[in-house]
Amino acid sequence: MALNSLPDISTLPLLANVLHCSIDQLMGYAAEQKRITDYEERYKADGYYWGVQPSPMCYEIMKLCPPIKPLRLLDVACGEGKNAVFFARNGYSVTAFDAAHLGLDKAKRLAEKVQVDINFFRADLRDFRLDSHFDIVFCSGSLHYISQELRREILENYQAHTTDAGLHALNVFVRKPFLITESDQREGRYKWVSGELFTYYADWLIVHCEEKIFDCMSGGSPHRHCMDTLYAIKQTAVI
Repeated sequence: MALNSLPDISTLPLLANVLHCSIDQLMGYAAEQKRITDYEERYKADGYYWGVQPSPMCYEIMKLCPPIKPLRLLDVACGEGKNAVFFARNGYSVTAFDAAHLGLDKAKRLAEKVQVDINFFRADLRDFRLDSHFDIVFCSGSLHYISQELRREILENYQAHTTDAGLHALNVFVRKPFLITESDQREGRYKWVSGELFTYYADWLIVHCEEKIFDCMSGGSPHRHCMDTLYAIKQTAVI
């Protein structure tokens, strides 16, 4: 008599990544893959949708954690790879993932062009959980795809897999009633509450946190966003 068996739940993100499908598809719960972003369409165009210049956050990370020794850095939802490539060019050991096939393809081509090695893989940040440690966790412009119910679980997973004195550099889009944009109405986007991000780091040393309103032209029409940005360092308890 044949016995059916299921993989350990902790291996599901890895299996889904290898098979290029979501966890729902792997378990047979979804007829088709859920699309986390609309960027696949935008990434079809020639060139790089976000350009190739690194985010200003990259320079702040270099100030706080300069690569004077090998540092493992994770770029969460790396898009077309401009930040991951910047870090790799400056001596960090970079791992980066994104849900968009076309974005990753462009990221790999950019890395090949400047001759840097980066561990790219495809994953949905809502499903993927870390099982190895990093010195730096970086995520810019993507955490609004995580619903309120998943935020603590995901951030605690990132925190648990960060080395002592490791750095988290994150930003989130913040909901403001006077800054309603078309993207706010799109399914699967969940803006954060002002200051919410900082509450998940009460046990860390918050080096810098700020809230800023800025102009944006993504999508081709001018609009404004509010964003909270955090730089926090993991502290070891002293007994």
